[in-house]
Amino acid sequence: MCKKILAALALLIIFCAVPGFAAPQQPKDAELQQWMTEMRQYKQAYFAKELDLSRDQQNKFFPLYEELSDEKFKTEKEARDMEKRVADMANPSDTELEKATEALYDARLRTAQLDKEYLEKFKPILSKKQLFQLNSVERKFQRHMMKQHQRLRMGKKSTRQEGKKK
Repeated sequence: MCKKILAALALLIIFCAVPGFAAPQQPKDAELQQWMTEMRQYKQAYFAKELDLSRDQQNKFFPLYEELSDEKFKTEKEARDMEKRVADMANPSDTELEKATEALYDARLRTAQLDKEYLEKFKPILSKKQLFQLNSVERKFQRHMMKQHQRLRMGKKSTRQEGKKK
């Protein structure tokens, strides 16, 4: 199942990142929802293993963690949307540039505040050691996913090169 999820992740990233693929092959909402569900399940399994979470801890921690992730995503998306609007302007005013810049920094501040807020919610669920390890596990997971993506891209490049040689 992990390989299937990683393959789906890599394909989605590749299709969305490469302009030629993006338009005709964007996933449908149902496919995207399915992919998101699978990614969350994979991430939860990874975190449960790395943090050595009991079943009870998992049942209490992951709903809160997903809530935090959703809030952070929403905050960051709003800032990215404003950044994109200003970046797409032909000649943005100084005021528009300043507002967009402040929105980006405010989003960083808000995500840090959310992390601190949810730390307090995690304290009754996780041990002090697990709380300490949480940031490290998040970074480790991101590196793990980037490596998987890179492996899949390298495999795709070698397949393309072999096709050109024929």
